[in-house]
Amino acid sequence: MMCVSSPQTTLSEKPTSAPTGNPSAAAGNEPVRIGPFELSSPVVLAPMAGVTNVAFRTLCREQERARTGTVSGLYVCEMVTARALVERNEKTMHMTTFAPDEDPRSLQLYTTDPKWTYEAAKMIVEENLADHIDMNFGCPVPKVTRKGGGSALPYKRRLFGNIVAAAVKATEGTDIPVTVKFRVGIDDEHHTHLDAGRIAATEGAKAVALHARTAAQRYSGEADWSQIARLKEHMVDSGFANIPVLGNGDIFAATDARAMMDATGCDGVVVGRGCLGRPWLFAELSAELRGEEVPAPPTFGEVAGIIRRHAELLVQHEGERKGCRDLRKHISWYLRGYPAGGEIRKALAASARSPNSTRSSRRFTTARTPWPCPRTRTGRAVGRALPRRSCCPRAGSTIRRTRRCRRAPRSCTRAGSIPTTETVEAQRAKLTQTFYYLTHAYRLPRTNG
Repeated sequence: MMCVSSPQTTLSEKPTSAPTGNPSAAAGNEPVRIGPFELSSPVVLAPMAGVTNVAFRTLCREQERARTGTVSGLYVCEMVTARALVERNEKTMHMTTFAPDEDPRSLQLYTTDPKWTYEAAKMIVEENLADHIDMNFGCPVPKVTRKGGGSALPYKRRLFGNIVAAAVKATEGTDIPVTVKFRVGIDDEHHTHLDAGRIAATEGAKAVALHARTAAQRYSGEADWSQIARLKEHMVDSGFANIPVLGNGDIFAATDARAMMDATGCDGVVVGRGCLGRPWLFAELSAELRGEEVPAPPTFGEVAGIIRRHAELLVQHEGERKGCRDLRKHISWYLRGYPAGGEIRKALAASARSPNSTRSSRRFTTARTPWPCPRTRTGRAVGRALPRRSCCPRAGSTIRRTRRCRRAPRSCTRAGSIPTTETVEAQRAKLTQTFYYLTHAYRLPRTNG
């Protein structure tokens, strides 16, 4: 059977205020339309593998409803592979689980073949699996891009257009919109976002989202918001002013979302890593973009209650053993920046029992301390920004990396945790001075080399 939604669905019970003042700032108070869906808060949860399952999405929606009185954003489930969906892979089918009250149900597809794209989208329509389909062309992981998929695929313009057209064709006659998410390009010399946005709109996509980094950057450095502005201008000049352009990259606070929309003129924001350990961020974002008072962040005691609720939802979705194990990575994100001692962290992270057990309940109760949410001088929550990175001094390079270069020896300073701009000569001078001290202070025999 064909899934046909109502002609228009509004995702908020609150009316939006009239635009005033700065036009770009006022744009944040205007609803964004994606097909039949109207978002009074132009905020979208970015799909993240192993994170944005039904438990996390439910928790984010509960937090937004509790703090603002409404659910007004769009929450996308974690990415699923089109072929695995068509072949009814058990794990893939489990990933497409939605909550009974989740509306609209948003699903993201990863694909590199128009044939599997069409069959997967047709399956979604006929079996009523989702109300919105998002196409993934932004994944920068090497195991994806080396096969020509993810953020590498838009470089093949014709294939990219055929894949988007296949998904749109499969949803013809329904109210299931198809949207596309991509990156700036492969690297600084190969930008594809302008062509990708125009091609996607030409083939029938109802919205486009841009992560303002290249595939080569992955998640390092800072997002280049100017590329979002360029894409927005290009879409208007190409005759697609009615297609919403969403920006993604370095959204860690409500003020970041407002700053991006003011600087780029984009129609909305997509939030990924910024919400890790902070499911209440969407309440702050929606309030900021609707011109309302931003709710205060939770204290540490309230965060402990949120962690327990997250554990309950994970156990319902994954089972007790797997759900509690999956919670461990979230706990490290929840507690980052708080002065929680090692005992509290270990007690929460090592819990392998149900959140309803006596032992687990006692651990969460002991964590109820009214510490405020930690903030840095820039206003971002501590630990939510990018980690400190080291710079490889070879050839004067300042490229930032989060891990050691695989081709570098263990002595390479890229393995360090503190950024440095020292040259190779300076490093060698330090080593020579240290060796001199050791040979003279401890009378060690000096060897050649």
